[in-house]
Amino acid sequence: MVKKISPNLGLDLVRVTEAAALTAGRWMGLGNPDEANHWTSVAMANAFNTLAIDGHIVIGEEGKLGVHTPLDSGKRVGMGTGTAMDVVADPIDGAHLLALGHADAIAVAGLAPRGSMWKPYPAVYMDKIVVDKTAAPALVPECMDAPAAWTLALVARAKNKAVRDLIVFVLDRPRHKDLIEEIRAAGARVMSRLEGDIAGALMVVLEDVNVDILMGIGGISEGVIAACAIKSLGGAMLGRLSPQSEGEANEVKASGLDVHKILTCDELVKGDDVFFAATGITDGVILSGVRYEGDRAQTESMVLRRRTGTKRLIHAEHLIESPGEDEIG
Repeated sequence: MVKKISPNLGLDLVRVTEAAALTAGRWMGLGNPDEANHWTSVAMANAFNTLAIDGHIVIGEEGKLGVHTPLDSGKRVGMGTGTAMDVVADPIDGAHLLALGHADAIAVAGLAPRGSMWKPYPAVYMDKIVVDKTAAPALVPECMDAPAAWTLALVARAKNKAVRDLIVFVLDRPRHKDLIEEIRAAGARVMSRLEGDIAGALMVVLEDVNVDILMGIGGISEGVIAACAIKSLGGAMLGRLSPQSEGEANEVKASGLDVHKILTCDELVKGDDVFFAATGITDGVILSGVRYEGDRAQTESMVLRRRTGTKRLIHAEHLIESPGEDEIG
């Protein structure tokens, strides 16, 4: 018998991202992204294990980070009761941003029924394009292989803008040198960040943020998490495997994964029972960061549910038991 999915699962999920953010916020500006990521992963896993779900991490970040955490691919989370769910989570989207005290580090997680999420293990990287609901009809599979100028022209037309009005989010990586040059040559403007392509995807699909499209290569786990939010907000996404090393390419080939197949958002996350939650760690254009005041802390979070199209913004105040024991109340 298939267990009914609670409509309140998103509100449970936000408790997980809040717990992660409360831990991660203590590491802001301390210059140690690895330690921050480790302890925040532990806090997030512990919070997941209070939920009445039979959760399964679809794809973690161990392949990209080179370290293991309680949120690795294949790990079980939750109490083992309740609905069987696919889980994707990033305790700190932007760990180096956090370490430097930069904006828009967030804690994020997504849920969907078991078997709903794309899981191309052991692949690590994928090519992505993300647009909002206005430009969604213009995002066609041909965009993945077309010159950037062609795709930008389609998006500009759909949004009733000139190409020079567009802002394109691209991760600041050497692999994107040619892409950034193409975008600038087309006349569009570039927003580049060292990290945080989940935050970048949110900037694209949220109506009150002035970013029009995300382009480039990033982590697969981040791509699947972002797809939960993009689908919930009516945006569109295209993705395709893009191995970034000989070792990754050999593993992908040995696993029989198709590096040519282009996937849509509905293939990255199937169905309508999709939940997404994010909590701000550092202040940003999406969410405010954690604020600590003595034995209290304040957080701002976003919860999305695809089936109802609901977006909730949650401002919460938490009692912190003692230093180093930041727990969700």
